[in-house]
Amino acid sequence: MTDSRIRLLFLLIPVFLLLQGNTKATPPFEGVINFRIAYPGTKLTKSQLELFPKTLTVMIKGGKSRTDILTGGGSRIEITDHQEKTKIKLLNMMGQKYAIKYSSDDVAKETSKEPPVHVDLTDKVKNIAGYQCKNALITVNDKNGKYTIDVYYTPELGGKQANFDKGIYQDIEGVLMEFSMKTTDMTMRFTAHAVEKKTVSLKEFEIPSDYTIITKDELKSKIGSKE
Repeated sequence: MTDSRIRLLFLLIPVFLLLQGNTKATPPFEGVINFRIAYPGTKLTKSQLELFPKTLTVMIKGGKSRTDILTGGGSRIEITDHQEKTKIKLLNMMGQKYAIKYSSDDVAKETSKEPPVHVDLTDKVKNIAGYQCKNALITVNDKNGKYTIDVYYTPELGGKQANFDKGIYQDIEGVLMEFSMKTTDMTMRFTAHAVEKKTVSLKEFEIPSDYTIITKDELKSKIGSKE
């Protein structure tokens, strides 16, 4: 090897090391995110609000996530596979336990029904549960008119794939840490207050043995659900 080639090799070594350092992926987050739920601007009385959920829990492991929310008389759980783009809904209503499986086509069909949105990324940041979160303004144009949602998110806990089934949030490049769900009757505001890195069992992403697997249409015929 000539002297010029040796010099070139030594010049390139730092470049190779730099590229390798930049391509090292951050280990994916595994753990639990806890949210508080508020109802800003609600006209419900204090006693009525007692029937509504106050907390939401999100478990994340690799390419899977599980969302738990307690409702009056039961619970609602959603298990998603970010790679396969599939979902399972677990419904516990007064002891009646049902599981509904959604294929990737089913999820895409559901998502396609969401109203059109426009996403504006801003320079605002906010520290939420120890994470520096980015801000976006999402303008939703639904049948009742336009409205804007202020959302904060962090790529440190996951990327855009985590939002594949989240309708108006599917283009957000990170895990949602503060966001809202709006209906004709009320607005639910979710804010993360604690993030715990911990090992999550894969069993958390399976259908429990005491749940009956049925279709969405079967559930509707049983209890009139719109799931």
